[in-house]
Amino acid sequence: MLRFSLLAALLATATLVCGSEEPEPEVIHDTGDLSYESPYADPAKFYFADHFDDKDQFADRWIKSQAKKDDTADEIAKYDGEWDVELPKRTLLANDLGLVLKSKAKHAAIASRLSRPFVFSDRPLVVQYEVNLQDGQECGGSYIKLLSSGKETTDLKQFRDKTPYTIMFGPDKCGNDVKLHFIFRHVNPINGTITEKHCRKAKDRLDDAFKDKQPHLYQLVVRPDNTYVIRFDHKIINEGSLFTEFTPPVNPPKEIDDPEDVKPTNWDEREKIPDPDAKKPDDWNENEPPQIPDTSTSKPEGWLDDVEEMIPDPNAEKPADWDVEMDGEWEAPLIANPVCEKAVGCGLWKAPMISNPNYKGKWRAPLIDNPNYQGKWAPRKIPNPDFFEDTNPFKMTTIAAIGIELWSMSSDILFDNLIITDDEEVARDWAAQTFDLKRKLIDREAETFVSRVLKFANENPWMWAVLVVVVGLPLAIVIYLACSKSTPAPTARTKKTDEFVPDDEQDQQESYRTKSNLNSPSGEHEEGAQAETVDGGEDEEEGDEEEEENEPEDDEDAEAGKEAEELLQEEPKEPEGGVKKRKPRRE
Repeated sequence: MLRFSLLAALLATATLVCGSEEPEPEVIHDTGDLSYESPYADPAKFYFADHFDDKDQFADRWIKSQAKKDDTADEIAKYDGEWDVELPKRTLLANDLGLVLKSKAKHAAIASRLSRPFVFSDRPLVVQYEVNLQDGQECGGSYIKLLSSGKETTDLKQFRDKTPYTIMFGPDKCGNDVKLHFIFRHVNPINGTITEKHCRKAKDRLDDAFKDKQPHLYQLVVRPDNTYVIRFDHKIINEGSLFTEFTPPVNPPKEIDDPEDVKPTNWDEREKIPDPDAKKPDDWNENEPPQIPDTSTSKPEGWLDDVEEMIPDPNAEKPADWDVEMDGEWEAPLIANPVCEKAVGCGLWKAPMISNPNYKGKWRAPLIDNPNYQGKWAPRKIPNPDFFEDTNPFKMTTIAAIGIELWSMSSDILFDNLIITDDEEVARDWAAQTFDLKRKLIDREAETFVSRVLKFANENPWMWAVLVVVVGLPLAIVIYLACSKSTPAPTARTKKTDEFVPDDEQDQQESYRTKSNLNSPSGEHEEGAQAETVDGGEDEEEGDEEEEENEPEDDEDAEAGKEAEELLQEEPKEPEGGVKKRKPRRE
């Protein structure tokens, strides 16, 4: 009952402290010493930047797609997903707006032109943005596309899934398949064909980002030395070379298998063959079974050979709708024979099977090296007619615009603080004015339960009285009970219900006490214990008469008496002081 009360009290306290934590839209948290202003960067140092704090600017810059997807049913082909600029559901910074995809299970696309095209020359490409999956994510993406310069990106109202892009970057998930895309479209320098190159998976999984409903920062850096770096919340999670970390690789192989080469019919690929000179031994008997009946056993006495283990159920009746022509002759279902339940066994008795010591199995000749082995056949190599070597894949197609084209089963996906630059320091400073402030506030709120209770109590002084009653009082009771139970019971304390102890067993008791005194560091402690035992024994005799008349024995005292009796019945060892042990008298 005490445990239940304590648990209920703690739950009540937790409810009082944490009950106000249900998310409320547009609640501005106390930022303390952190103040937010829309981030600023030198326009000469970026190609695109948007913090989405200015709704009028957003309306002028961003264009919602009016296109339709090809090869899709008309009712779902339209890009009619709803976009809006608004505060996040969990607002950390006042007036910090974001671009939100409001609808789910709809195609949505929106794009904006760069302030000037990004040309891949001698400066790195740095792309950075925030994503907050406010309702989590089960299936869908939150990636961006850097649209290629050309006639198909002239009218952004026609932005759709087939609009040419140079790079696609960002998170994506469906079920347990979690990805952070980095795909670039590579142009074949010989024939102009375009192939998507997919970056290998990141070394760290990003599962939490899809369910913690917090803002996260994604950054891609592609450098002129043909290397790349991907960061998640400022931490590097993927890096490598454009030549080696993509599938298919940028450059095709110089040689390929000859598609017209065919393996000769007499080509011998067998490394080992049966020894043609080996012969089966004369005593090799292939007819011996792997198991034989155990001849050392015999049928148990009382085995009922003529009684079946299963018999038709005598209580079963043929169903009224049983059709002999359709269903066949009706037979009662079988049940276990009740006679066999009382017998050793029923039915035909068979000796158990054991492994056959003479079993050898089918004889096979041992294997030897094949003298005619020609190796594993492979088609001959020929020069790759489509071979080319791109020594600088960094020089990708010029980027003219940025677009977000999604289909998601989650709503309220928030994008914020997009920036495209050629300077990593500019991107870092942009994050310091935005994302880093949010992370500091989130870290401040990540307090332990105890600190939350103390904070709530400081704000509500009456809570201290509740804490004393709810926590302090039960804790004191628990400590008291624990300490009282730890006090050892007197070893010689007995009850009137204990069995009679003969004289020799009393001698053993005295011998045991003598040994305890001799082994004790101080004889005074044992003498005091003995005196307490004697007094306790006299009191017990008087108390037993009252207990016999009024109430049953206490369980703990009975257990202590039982332990004392078992201890006294043990045969004592030879004490160090030389006290002889006496053998118990046998009756």
